[in-house]
Amino acid sequence: MGMMIGIKPEKVEDYKRLHADAWPDVLDQIRMSNIRNYTIFLREPENILFGYWEYHGDDFEADMAAMAQDPKTQEWWTYTDPCQTPLATGNQGEQWTMLEEVFHTD
Repeated sequence: MGMMIGIKPEKVEDYKRLHADAWPDVLDQIRMSNIRNYTIFLREPENILFGYWEYHGDDFEADMAAMAQDPKTQEWWTYTDPCQTPLATGNQGEQWTMLEEVFHTD
């Protein structure tokens, strides 16, 4: 799965610092939500983040709801979300804009 979001230029270093020392409870929740190989890339100078992950569960909606209800993840988002800027072309209320997969080698 792939997704994109903007990042505020003045928050790039804060965002990098947060992710260099990601909280163990948040990483555990990501794993419990059946997400593997989660990677975030930064494109400067456009200040775009691209996220990639592999979902290995069988109920994506339930797993994402469980993550959204996790208190530590909610706290983590209070630090990361202010660094981000949703894309102008994203759907109303959407934080990260999900991307359509158009090619996969496997």
